[in-house]
Amino acid sequence: MSLISVNNLTFGYEGSTNNIFENVSFNIDTDWKLGLIGRNGKGKTTFLKLLLGNYEYKGTITKNVDFDYFPFEIKDKKKMAIEIVNEIAPNVEDWEIIKELNLLNANTEILYREFNLLSGGEQVKILLISLFLKGNNFLLIDEPTNHLDSETRNHLVEYLKRKNGFILVSHDRNFLDKVVNHIISINNTNIDIQKGNFSSWQENKIRQDNFEITQNEKLIKDISRLEIASKNTENWSNKIEKSKYKTIDSESSIDRGYVGHQSAKMMKKCKVIEKRIEKAIDEKSSLLNNIDRNDNLKIIPLGSRKSPIIVVKDLQIKYNDKKIFNKTSFQVNNKDRIAITGKNGIGKSSVLKLIIGDEIEYDGIIKVNNELTISYVSQNTDYLKGSLKAFANQNKINESIFKAMLSKMGISNIEFDKDIKEMSEGQKKKVLIAKSISESADIYIWDEPLNYIDILTRIQIEEAIIKYQPTLIFVEHDEAFIKNIATKIIHLY
Repeated sequence: MSLISVNNLTFGYEGSTNNIFENVSFNIDTDWKLGLIGRNGKGKTTFLKLLLGNYEYKGTITKNVDFDYFPFEIKDKKKMAIEIVNEIAPNVEDWEIIKELNLLNANTEILYREFNLLSGGEQVKILLISLFLKGNNFLLIDEPTNHLDSETRNHLVEYLKRKNGFILVSHDRNFLDKVVNHIISINNTNIDIQKGNFSSWQENKIRQDNFEITQNEKLIKDISRLEIASKNTENWSNKIEKSKYKTIDSESSIDRGYVGHQSAKMMKKCKVIEKRIEKAIDEKSSLLNNIDRNDNLKIIPLGSRKSPIIVVKDLQIKYNDKKIFNKTSFQVNNKDRIAITGKNGIGKSSVLKLIIGDEIEYDGIIKVNNELTISYVSQNTDYLKGSLKAFANQNKINESIFKAMLSKMGISNIEFDKDIKEMSEGQKKKVLIAKSISESADIYIWDEPLNYIDILTRIQIEEAIIKYQPTLIFVEHDEAFIKNIATKIIHLY
């Protein structure tokens, strides 16, 4: 048995006033299949980079295994994809590469295109086959399912089931449930490791949170009752003490010794009550620290257009005169929530772009109400830059509402001063989602909105969609999200 041992790990980025990790200690068995979860910005990728020795830190990390980090860093993205595979896994034959690519249901012609010209999903597939062919090191896998269609995710599931151990960062609930047997969660005040998958961890978390909430309410009542009792006891003690110096009549006086004894007894009782209050306050301070705020997001759809608002009939999108999927027909009515699914490269994003008015070659009929107000979330975040204030002004949205939505999704006020281009990928996606839900629209069109977004925020978004019932067309590969919110599924073949 091999262990990765972390002792008193403390780390914070230079210039930051808060440490990401503070005196953290735990052990990991390298035979475990660990799912690493936590809010965006909690330090999941940072922890993997610390294991790799990329940063200086206080404390110790000891291990007797070699690591491979996924996704691999590609220095020259203008190289052909097959060259990149050969650099990562240098001792494999071309037929092995093609075999793995076929298993991922990808066209082998992508091997002979520049890596930077591939779609997001195609790039991930190239890196995945490199991972499959490379060797047998302990894997540090950072969000491998972004951009991947469900079929490729299932192939990745089967591969990971054959691995002895790994650490996997993922926000896909179903994916985690299929491949991990332990969960390591980065919480607000600690790091917790539990045996089981994501669903069992979530069940335990809900149970623990409910216990702490109930216990906290009980302690609040106990502290209030004890404070009243302490005050009454102190008042009685003072009253008795003062009576030592009063006389009942001219012939008799109070037994000062007895009264002093009673006063001291009452003061002692008061001290006991105060200690009980201190103990209750101390116990209360240990509660609720790891309960994440799950504030409700708000969407204000217009939803006033006459149905159907979009009609699609016998649609086929063409690239270079080549039709990339079979004819598809559907219509969008008010309050429909339509998921568009299909393998990578089939044209899902192109359907969305066609609806919002991009010039794309196609056959068939598509009718979009000219008066529709559309709110669009793009798959790409590369163009984001500048302050949140400037972004809100540029997009003509209410800055206060926009920032309130970001805060509810776990972005702290400290992050508000950052240039958006310096934010993590998960935070950038939250910026786009917050913008969209801050807009009143007839229809919301979202292209892979959940890439890099943490599980808690995904649940918040689901709950808001179910509550406010916006008309929505979206492309997404998170099976749980689709199952929970879609009213129709359009699968492209």
